[in-house]
This record gives sequence, C-alpha cells and structure tokens, in this order.
Amino acid sequence: MESSIVELSKYRYQTAIENLETARLNYREGMFKQAVNRSYYSIFHAIRALTALDGFDSGKHSGIISYFNKTYVKEGIFDKSTS
Repeated sequence: MESSIVELSKYRYQTAIENLETARLNYREGMFKQAVNRSYYSIFHAIRALTALDGFDSGKHSGIISYFNKTYVKEGIFDKSTS
C-alpha cells in the first residue's frame, strides 16, 4: 500500500480522535449540541480514515456513508447497528 495513502488515513484518524476529545470537553461543559456535532464528525473522519485505505473518497457525506454500508456493513465486517 502506498505510504501516502497510509499517511492520509492516519491524518484522518487523528482528526477523528481530536474531534472526539472536543466532543467530550463540550459535553462536560454542557454544550450538548456542539458535543453531538463533534461526535458526528469524529465518526465521519474515522470512517474516512478507513475508506482512504481502500482508495475511496467522496465529496459528500452521503457518499462516504453509502460506501461504508455497502463495503463494510453489507459484507458483515461491521454490524448493521454500527451504521
């Protein structure tokens, strides 16, 4: 696998981790809407980190979600409840 793809995946995963920490901080401060928003983006960037390893990306959130469902949920790699 190309090292640039792996580096992109790592970068996106780090972004997911940072968003998750921000969500936790927002939650502790009672900023619940922001906590939900950062949680969503944490999951989104984690999925993009995974799909980068497949060489897939999309300009739309729906494209990423659709690819994840088709490639990982439908194939049984992730449980349907994950989707």
